[in-house]
Amino acid sequence: MANTAQSKKRARQSEARYAVNKARRSRIRTFLRKVEEAIASGDQAAATAALKAAQPELARGVSKGILHKNTVARKMSRLASRVKTTGATA
Repeated sequence: MANTAQSKKRARQSEARYAVNKARRSRIRTFLRKVEEAIASGDQAAATAALKAAQPELARGVSKGILHKNTVARKMSRLASRVKTTGATA
């Protein structure tokens, strides 16, 4: 347990940061889920729109330090290629 005033404050800050990061991560996952659902439905227009909405959220996750930049680059690349092939397979 935190004893000093400084360690108590750091514990409070850590809890607050954890809550904010958790909300941001959840928001990002929601956007990714919308893209996945649009791809699964086979609607390329909806998938493209969902991807365009998800990309800034993913980039924001990188800038806020929640996700690693290479992880986001990989996710965006793979999603984009899947969205691109959605219309061809349907």
